[in-house]
Amino acid sequence: MLSGYLKMYKRSIEDPAGFWSEIASEFYWKQRWGDKVCDENFDVRKGNIKIEWFKGGITNICYNCLDRNVEAGLGDKVAVYWEGNEPGLDGTLTYTQLLQQVCQLANYLKDIGVKKGDAVIIYLPMLMELPIAMLACARIGAVHSVVFAGFSAEALSQRIIDCKPKVVITCNAVKRGSKPIYLKDIVDAAINDSSQNGVSIDKCLVYENPLAMKRVDTKWKEGRDIWWQDVIHQYPTTCPVEWVDAEDPLFLLYTSGSTGKPKGVLHTTGGYMVYTATTFKYAFDYKPHDIYWCTADCGWITGHSYVTYGPMLNGASVIVYEGAPNYPDAGRCWDIVDKYKVTIFYTAPTLVRSLMRDGDTFVTRYSRKSLRVLGSVGEPINPSAWRWFYNVVGDSRCPISDTWWQTETGGFMITPLPGAWPQKPGSATLPFFGVQPVIVDEKGVEIEGECNGYLCVKKSWPGAFRTLYGDHERYETTYFKPFSGYYFSGDGCSRDKDGYHWLTGRVDDVINVSGHRIGTAEVESALVSHPQCAEAAVVGVEHEVKGQGIYAFVTVVDGVPYSEELRKDLVLTVRKQIGAFAAPDKIHWAPGLPKTRSGKIMRRILRKIASRQLDELGDTSTLSDPNVVNQLIELADS
Repeated sequence: MLSGYLKMYKRSIEDPAGFWSEIASEFYWKQRWGDKVCDENFDVRKGNIKIEWFKGGITNICYNCLDRNVEAGLGDKVAVYWEGNEPGLDGTLTYTQLLQQVCQLANYLKDIGVKKGDAVIIYLPMLMELPIAMLACARIGAVHSVVFAGFSAEALSQRIIDCKPKVVITCNAVKRGSKPIYLKDIVDAAINDSSQNGVSIDKCLVYENPLAMKRVDTKWKEGRDIWWQDVIHQYPTTCPVEWVDAEDPLFLLYTSGSTGKPKGVLHTTGGYMVYTATTFKYAFDYKPHDIYWCTADCGWITGHSYVTYGPMLNGASVIVYEGAPNYPDAGRCWDIVDKYKVTIFYTAPTLVRSLMRDGDTFVTRYSRKSLRVLGSVGEPINPSAWRWFYNVVGDSRCPISDTWWQTETGGFMITPLPGAWPQKPGSATLPFFGVQPVIVDEKGVEIEGECNGYLCVKKSWPGAFRTLYGDHERYETTYFKPFSGYYFSGDGCSRDKDGYHWLTGRVDDVINVSGHRIGTAEVESALVSHPQCAEAAVVGVEHEVKGQGIYAFVTVVDGVPYSEELRKDLVLTVRKQIGAFAAPDKIHWAPGLPKTRSGKIMRRILRKIASRQLDELGDTSTLSDPNVVNQLIELADS
């Protein structure tokens, strides 16, 4: 198996045009691409960064996900198994039914004036309507921007202001576990906020989720708000496809940056389609009879590439689960696995660690005999969690695809191929076809063999993002200027003697909480917006369940006493501005922050204090006030 991989990998690097053209030809193209399969410039010193794949090729990803499968005889195959929050609540859609519902929504969107290139914001929980909305946008050439339905009104408003959508699609409420979340209220607040900033929304399509909230209890704005159930079924179940160029935009997905403003990562159609389909097929050893479950929400890149597009381009049957993975108890995942005979299970290390903490009996009381391949995504999985996942969940018989990739890469970059070579707990192992990872030192010089440094990629791959929406300069500065000639991932990495890659986490000011990237600057600006907070510095610390937790050092305004009430209020401020997932785990009162004489905060020292590595503080003599460090240590447990 390894020899087969090495042969394919060698060809993908030596002849990328031939390798990817052959794969791309398996999809439907209205018109084949031009002479140049790939046109790129990765070096800022040689001009603007540019990545193009299959330019001139005319296609449509929705057509390839749905129509092509129906035409191939898969119309009666289940495309989506939906599992509701409450056990026993479920539904299915075949590929034919899914196509019909996608066409109805696409026709509605066209009817209200959504055209090719227009943005549509989707703020939905994990209902079947979420992938339906994504595919409907893709069908008519509209650019979808899915916003995770855990983001606050302010975070949603920022995204509305940035991409100026023609319509917002949401639902009135959702229950996650026993807790209702009133999504429509959040959307109303976001629309009000964005209109005060000059961006008005004329149409808000609302799906009624009656188990979470009754229609009569939903706040309503006549003329703007429309119930999904009142209009969509009236539209025809066929809708002509808008054929688009391979380099036309497909979606925008906002990701946390190391500055306060979220970045709109822009993915285009052709290369992304070919790449997600191929990575899905090989990294999970996909077979037509597989039942596949990825626990990610479509609000994140994993839900785009490996809930919707990658699986459906392969004609797979996908599970979409609305609820919390530990509701009503920690056995829910394995109950779902047994119910649907899941063969491929893809999840985040955070969930693995959380279920591991709840004990083996929640796992072993279920059969799980159907499982064939396990997968891990979002952050490096620590060896002990890997072993538990492998031994307990997979009964020591299911290989684990421990995937490294990012919102920006579109699909897997470094990942094992199941059964193809020996695995090492915690290592993402070897690069996917066409990917050339390199490890560089501080000066950007490539290091060979066993080493430790910064993970970069040389040469482009089809799934790479093309720009940051409306800010190509920031795109170049963030990803291509740190090390000229390379894409810089922002991650540290070591490589062992066997050539296996071990990710060591972010090297910039981004914290990876439960697989969600959160910029420290974003949390700091939320804290400082509180009238009693004078200054804040945020660092990441190890967390046994989330991987990293958020640790905030807060300096209060003169004369304000430290109090439990203020601490709670600060946490609430962050929840309100960003979302619950960004709430600090710890607020550490700080009479001052360790700064250099030029005023730069020494985060290295704060990280050591936060993780109680007090014997590793290093040289503090360059600080303008070295006494601050002792004060912080004294206040550590207050």
